[in-house]
Amino acid sequence: MHRRLSILIAITIAAMLAPARATPPAELTQPVFEMFRLAPGKTEAFIRSMAEWDKVNVAGGQPPTQLFLHAGGEGWDVLLYKPARPKPTPAQEAAMAAKIAELKLPTGALYFVSVREEMADHVHFEASGPTTAAQWVAELEGQRARRDAKP
Repeated sequence: MHRRLSILIAITIAAMLAPARATPPAELTQPVFEMFRLAPGKTEAFIRSMAEWDKVNVAGGQPPTQLFLHAGGEGWDVLLYKPARPKPTPAQEAAMAAKIAELKLPTGALYFVSVREEMADHVHFEASGPTTAAQWVAELEGQRARRDAKP
């Protein structure tokens, strides 16, 4: 129960800090949340690794990942929040791939193995939003009206 509460609090904080949308939703990535409980003694290595991957994002014109560090409550250490953002163009993807090569960062199975050495537990989930309760209710009512108007 406490874990679910921690996740809900984290989602709320991240959504409140998310920038307003200027790009139509269909052209944006989904917001991504990742919550980690890190292996003992691996916090610094994990965060340094995230700083390297942020260099890749920036090279591709993408914002760095938002990092939240545990300050109290349930047993998680780090929350990563990647807000909805425009999908990278082929040129941005190429710049990111070049930065990965330049920094000699692991990819594929090598990335999977290296990052798993730093974590004890991991939760990954996507969410729609940010929105307000009033916006969500209006969308729900609109969908019902469109459904009911069909012959």
